[in-house]
Amino acid sequence: MTASRPTVAIVIPVFNEESVLPELFSRLEALFGAPGDYAWRAVFVNDGSRDRSADLIRDQGARDARFELVELSRNFGFQSALAAGLSHAKDADAVVTMDADLQDPPEVIPELLSAWRSGAEVVRAVRRSRQERGLRRVGFDVFHSFFGKLTDFPIESNTGTFGLLGRPALEAFTQLPERHRFFPGLRAWIGFATADVAYDRQERAAGMPKQTLRRLVRYAVDGFFSFSYLPLRILTYTGIVVSGLGFVLGFYFIIKRLLGVETATTGFTTLVSLVTFLGGVQLIGIGVLGEYLGRVYDEVKQRPIYLVKPPRR
Repeated sequence: MTASRPTVAIVIPVFNEESVLPELFSRLEALFGAPGDYAWRAVFVNDGSRDRSADLIRDQGARDARFELVELSRNFGFQSALAAGLSHAKDADAVVTMDADLQDPPEVIPELLSAWRSGAEVVRAVRRSRQERGLRRVGFDVFHSFFGKLTDFPIESNTGTFGLLGRPALEAFTQLPERHRFFPGLRAWIGFATADVAYDRQERAAGMPKQTLRRLVRYAVDGFFSFSYLPLRILTYTGIVVSGLGFVLGFYFIIKRLLGVETATTGFTTLVSLVTFLGGVQLIGIGVLGEYLGRVYDEVKQRPIYLVKPPRR
């Protein structure tokens, strides 16, 4: 942390958020003008938006130099856009990460900074409540209820992108090279002194959610397979149990034959059931191995996780 006026960068990935950006700009300007001795930056990463998001950010930057635009060459996904913003802001003393839809209120940022100034290098914003309803709400509740219990590394439930990284934590985070990224898990993995700030997650300020159910499911799967070997262990245990049962059953029939006890002829239904069960277990095992192998393949290719457009001349 610098001796005077520490620099705080707010990294915000953006994808088709034209309807939200004006209010977001207004609330960030109010934050920047509030009492507090900070040098502010707002780094907006345009993740291949098809609306006027990039133009709005560019115009805002022309009016206020504290607003910066990083424009990716296409839509790489939220996690890649977040990584691009963190890399762009790596010279800041502290970086706040948040969504653009104002479900994470900028008014909570002073509390994050207070925890940072008190010695925490990682500050997590923990949701006391959230406004989603229906299937999305059920999915979020189920995910946060079970995810932390199923992973091999403890990850705080009810946390997401919203939070703060001090410079040492940011430098450590930007060294992580993987392509299937789960931000809360990576943030927990790096360690450092950590503090929590509770807040109430708001409704979207405008527009529809940009994270579809399919993307959310894929994000949850990435987090699970990136931080847990449980699927492989389940396959191992299942194989041991099935093999053990097969051995016991075979030994039972051998003993009966040696003792001259009549054995009933195995029926067609029993045979089909056993073959179907074992075939299903094998296909599930192949699918689980494929998930891990696919991630290894992506890492081996060593493609960059994002590409930045050159600035307009």
